[in-house]
Amino acid sequence: MGYRIPQNRFREHFGRGHYFRVYGAPMVVVDGRPRFQYSGFWFSVVDPWPETWAANWYQTDDVYVDYVNDGYYLCNRTHPGVHIAINVSL
Repeated sequence: MGYRIPQNRFREHFGRGHYFRVYGAPMVVVDGRPRFQYSGFWFSVVDPWPETWAANWYQTDDVYVDYVNDGYYLCNRTHPGVHIAINVSL
């Protein structure tokens, strides 16, 4: 289980109204998994992204971080309804 983003910070920087592209964020690979930084937090991708997403989705697609059912997810505007589990750390 990862860090929990304080509610006031979440409202200011995350959710549907706060899109970004992963390509523009600092990114590293840790233990074979992508990890990117956005708005002061590091996000580790837990789930694989769907094969139906373009190979360069991280460069071209607008994404946002959402909190759903007690977990954080990376959501893609191009593919609504698809949520990729992520962990949060400082």
